[in-house]
Amino acid sequence: MRRLRVLHAEWTKFRTVRGWVLGTVGAALASVMLLLAGTASSNQRAQDAAALPTGPSGEAVNDNFYFVHQALTGDGSITVPVTRLTGVLAREPGQTTPGLTPWAKTGILVRQSLEQGSPYAAMMVTGAHGVRMQHDFTHDRAGLPGRPSAASPRWLRLVRTGSRITGYDSMDGVHWSQVGSAHLRGPAATVRVGLFTACPAALQMTGSQGGTSPAVASGTFGRVVLGGSWAHGGRPDGWRGVQVGGDAGTSGSYAEHTAGGFTPTGRGFSVTGAGDIAPVVGGPSLGPAYTMENFLVGTFAGLIVLTVVAVQFVTAEYRRGLIGTTLAATPGRTRLLAAKAAVVMAVAFAVGVAAAAVSIPLGRQRAHATHFVVFTVPRAVELRVVFGTGLLLATGAALALAIGTLLRRGATAITAVVVTTVLPYLLAISGVLSDAPARWLLRLTPAAGFAVQQTLPRYAHVVSVYTPSSGYFPLSPWGGYAVLAGWTVLALAAAGLLLRRRDV
Repeated sequence: MRRLRVLHAEWTKFRTVRGWVLGTVGAALASVMLLLAGTASSNQRAQDAAALPTGPSGEAVNDNFYFVHQALTGDGSITVPVTRLTGVLAREPGQTTPGLTPWAKTGILVRQSLEQGSPYAAMMVTGAHGVRMQHDFTHDRAGLPGRPSAASPRWLRLVRTGSRITGYDSMDGVHWSQVGSAHLRGPAATVRVGLFTACPAALQMTGSQGGTSPAVASGTFGRVVLGGSWAHGGRPDGWRGVQVGGDAGTSGSYAEHTAGGFTPTGRGFSVTGAGDIAPVVGGPSLGPAYTMENFLVGTFAGLIVLTVVAVQFVTAEYRRGLIGTTLAATPGRTRLLAAKAAVVMAVAFAVGVAAAAVSIPLGRQRAHATHFVVFTVPRAVELRVVFGTGLLLATGAALALAIGTLLRRGATAITAVVVTTVLPYLLAISGVLSDAPARWLLRLTPAAGFAVQQTLPRYAHVVSVYTPSSGYFPLSPWGGYAVLAGWTVLALAAAGLLLRRRDV
């Protein structure tokens, strides 16, 4: 009961001071106003305004490749040797050089449909990572190493049994090893099965910044062996070629370098393609697009305003000489600090959740109005970001309160919080610092807490610039928040200890 009385007294104190209430409102407005300023530009390239396709789990995907296929009804299999994988890199329009990107891929594929984002499972040979089995964009498993040749082909096989797709590889077509298996979600009775080639763009690095140039790959296949009930009986004239996605997606925009196709070669085929079958990630390949982090760009401004409020909530009593009266009326100094922390955390959490809940849909609306793509994330990730923003501001406000209690001087405490929390974040994500120091700042300082807002995924089978300036934190969302929470707990513990020991 005493604790509740102390909490009620601190809440009453907070809500009756007009400056603190206005500061709280200002924190929410600052978060949203920076969003409005940051999304004011317009993308005049109309073709970039199309929505990104989404995969089976709701993630944004790049699903652009050349596919030579037939229809399979019921259970069945496809087996083929891959004898060659070559590529071409386009440095600029009209100029090409031989080369192969690390995740250029060619192989066999089972898809639910030809629609982008459709569930699938594939066995493939890659430019630098050997044989892989991948399914539903985010799953990747290694098989045999090395690149194929006519003298040393890589044999691939996919077997469909109901909703289960099992992948195998072999060096000789006789002795087989299972690489992995996958379950297609909501499998149709008839699926599309065949040969494919894709080639993601080549990454060009300049310091810590990156760009991309178009790339194309060609895969050469031997005789295709089919098992099961095929719509055309597996006849050579039953194969149909299609550019899934209509273009090369993030593989590039030079049309003369991204057109796919296939050619019969004796008993097999040669298939040429660009694009990729993979989740979309941040970095230069994302192009003119907004991520959820862009919509929350004003969070740091809101945190600065809440820092001022939280610090003043404790230092104002020292400045006005009221702290003695407050401590005399409160049975336990630590209890007083806990009550103040609970009040500022509750207020800051509400501000963070409300600002994020408003900023995200508002940001989407403005992005669409200005012809920008919006990076799609699963609903669970969006909810984590909304409530994570509340936790970020709540914990940051508690840290500010603790530092204010330790230093007892408003300006000094505010400066300390901004320098240790906001400044490292801004230096890291702006690209002012190189990658290594930026990563260390986001690992060791309270600025690591901003990782809780991260939505950009990181995948080993997608090449990109995974740096803080591209939106990637070195820690996981909750790992980064744990660093901020750890600093806050230490600061509150130190503040409580000093509050008990020193005189008013």
